[in-house]
Amino acid sequence: MKIIFLTIINIDNINSGGIYTDLIRCFRENGHDVYVVCPTERRYKKPTQLVVDNGVNILRVRIGNIQKCSMIEKGISTLLIKRLFINAIKKYFNDVQFDLVLYSTPPITFSNVIKYIKKRDNAKSYLLLKDIFPQNAVDLNMFSSKSVIYKYFRRKETELYKVSDKIGCMSQANVDYVLKHNPEIPLNKIHVNPNSIEARDIVYSQKDKQEIRMKYGLPNDKIIFVYGGNLGKPQGVPFIIDCLKSQQNNDKAFFIIVGSGTEYSKLEAYLKEAMPDNVKLMSYISKDDYDMLVAGCDVGMIFLDHRFTIPNFPSRLLGYMQAGLPVLACTDPNTDIGKVIVDGGFGWWCESNDVNGFELMVKKAVKECMDDEIHNKETTFLLKHYSVERCFEIVINCMENGGSHNV
Repeated sequence: MKIIFLTIINIDNINSGGIYTDLIRCFRENGHDVYVVCPTERRYKKPTQLVVDNGVNILRVRIGNIQKCSMIEKGISTLLIKRLFINAIKKYFNDVQFDLVLYSTPPITFSNVIKYIKKRDNAKSYLLLKDIFPQNAVDLNMFSSKSVIYKYFRRKETELYKVSDKIGCMSQANVDYVLKHNPEIPLNKIHVNPNSIEARDIVYSQKDKQEIRMKYGLPNDKIIFVYGGNLGKPQGVPFIIDCLKSQQNNDKAFFIIVGSGTEYSKLEAYLKEAMPDNVKLMSYISKDDYDMLVAGCDVGMIFLDHRFTIPNFPSRLLGYMQAGLPVLACTDPNTDIGKVIVDGGFGWWCESNDVNGFELMVKKAVKECMDDEIHNKETTFLLKHYSVERCFEIVINCMENGGSHNV
């Protein structure tokens, strides 16, 4: 098939690891022609350009800024993406007839782009549902469910579901949520297609781990808990700070947090004031260095704001699993990521408004995380449920046979 993949993620290296690049390579390696349309933000001062990267056609469309900018600028840029993408597709892919339009959320404003390609090429469409907007913004009090903004984006959300021939959700909780709030969606249109990655062996020896810890100034005589990723409102940073406060006198655990985002300064201010000797904060390191750092730690951490009513399922879980780390998740009660971790036997979970629960889980993790059985369960679970080949097969089965596929 000829497949066009639409995303707002800037894909600058098709060989880099990630849930989308891994899937794109899997399609390519199975004989499909893949065309990617992604943005290049105005801040980088680069024009729209088409490049070929290891057999994959990547069309980078110049758009306004959508990251590390004001909400107003982000909103305007997001609204303009659809027209910019359509114009670029007309110009650069006018002579290409696509069989499948593959796309993910965010954003939810791709419906017109998808309609254009479907009508022009008689193509099928498949949505990888990674984000349920605008409800997630309502949960975090960014705007009201009675506001004009909400009503506009809610309409766009339902349009996206309608134009999608198939919808792949990250977990069963996501399927249940979408169907409950969108009962008009046919049952055979929606199914589970979880986040997935290309399984690579990045588990390090004890000697290698010691060298990694030395490089980043981490102790060798403590259990290292690591969090890597966005530090914004969805992560519930005030709760993270309360959790770190509860561990100030824990001489058996050390916490390293790597990330950036709108709430980063709150963590930075707390650490400057309290100066705990078992916490380290880093704003940025390269993807390769980050993967190596994670592999040198003992426990991966996931945080989600307790106010969420939508079932988020962060993809950073897979990075921890790939590095052989058990996972401590602190989330709202609506996501099923904690259930997956606990039932899979490779980690611990508590609600993200329960500091005492976090203290208890840290104690359990310190005691149990050196058990090889935890790591074996984690690796087995990753290969069975979250391999990119499984995601690929679900998409292909749905498109070629017209059926749904449950994991």
